[in-house]
Amino acid sequence: MPEAVRRSLLCAVSLVLAMVCYIGSCPALQAGPQTAQSDAPGSITRRIGAVNAINGNIIILTPDSGSNVNVTVQPNSRILRTAPGEKDLKNATPIQLQDLQVGDRILVGGKIADNGSILASTIVAMKLSDLEAKHEQELQDWQKRGTGGIVSSVDPSAGTVTVSVGSFGVKKDVVIHAAANTVIRRYAPDSVKFDDAKPSTLSAIHPGDQVRARGDRGADGNDFNAEEIVSGTFRNIAGTVNSVAASSSTVSVQDLLSKKLLTVKVTQDSQLHQLPAEMAQRIAMRLKRGVGAATPGSGNAPSAGQPAAAAPATATSAQGENGGFRRSGNGAPDLQQMLNRLPPLSLNDLHKGDAVVVLATEGTAGTGSVVTLLTGVEPILQAAPSASAAGILTPWSLSMPAGDAGP
Repeated sequence: MPEAVRRSLLCAVSLVLAMVCYIGSCPALQAGPQTAQSDAPGSITRRIGAVNAINGNIIILTPDSGSNVNVTVQPNSRILRTAPGEKDLKNATPIQLQDLQVGDRILVGGKIADNGSILASTIVAMKLSDLEAKHEQELQDWQKRGTGGIVSSVDPSAGTVTVSVGSFGVKKDVVIHAAANTVIRRYAPDSVKFDDAKPSTLSAIHPGDQVRARGDRGADGNDFNAEEIVSGTFRNIAGTVNSVAASSSTVSVQDLLSKKLLTVKVTQDSQLHQLPAEMAQRIAMRLKRGVGAATPGSGNAPSAGQPAAAAPATATSAQGENGGFRRSGNGAPDLQQMLNRLPPLSLNDLHKGDAVVVLATEGTAGTGSVVTLLTGVEPILQAAPSASAAGILTPWSLSMPAGDAGP
């Protein structure tokens, strides 16, 4: 089960809000001082997490923080099922213990027993099947109604962010408009996970940052009204592998542009792939000529309402200029869609001298975390070494809500 599903920030927030609403009408949860993580016997507690196992009337809960805890379902325990995104329990339905399954998200309220387990008064559940369905809906919505690129300017007073969107030389400026109700988040310096994106503001976004937004495009495709904006500062690296340290899961790369030796860390959320030779050659050809054929009617330029970096992949081209690339509507080939279908690499597959392009987090102490690392890119570096990483691997792939498939 994908991490983005198990630990979905959206689901956690929805469950907490639902439980808070229920607490107002639940005397058992109002009694005494309320602490979310107290271990004192008899104290009231609330824990949120995923069902790890169910043994009789005991639920083993894996909380979002801390170690596993046993939850005892009592005869008078109330178990409710609510849908992802619900803000209260008005539409919640009663269910039985046997309706719960491993992977379901639950919020438990009750008392701490003498043995440290929780005597559940109430369990609010979100079914794994509902979470996965919600996850898939959000994935499709980000693909259909998303855009993203490199920030060229920000005007917090006007509520706008201007980004350069597209790939393979097909670029255009899009003005993203934020309203009062637009959700704005920003990635932590060392994180590649959507779950870790924190509430933020437009003023925290700077030129050179990368932005993904979900919302509605204007008729001409040059304006975008955002419901949600996620930003981050990322590093683009193109060069050769100098060394691989399996013990620390790090790779040092000799960057062609800065001439510096840069170190990046590979995490469980990092994407490592090798480009097939034909794909690398096709990308190199497009970069080398700057996509000179991107003229009206050529099929290479994005349509007015369909920026290249944002449109969903709707068709797969045959052999020919795009080399099997999956297209985004009438726009540029959708590389991220293809990368997600390539077999993953491991650190053991990387060797000194390998040519790589890397998208990594800004990081701290000089070491960022790898978002995407590609090998097999020698033709690309020869064709356009100064634009390779930035031109291919941006905007970055979100781990949530796009999950394993990317936006």
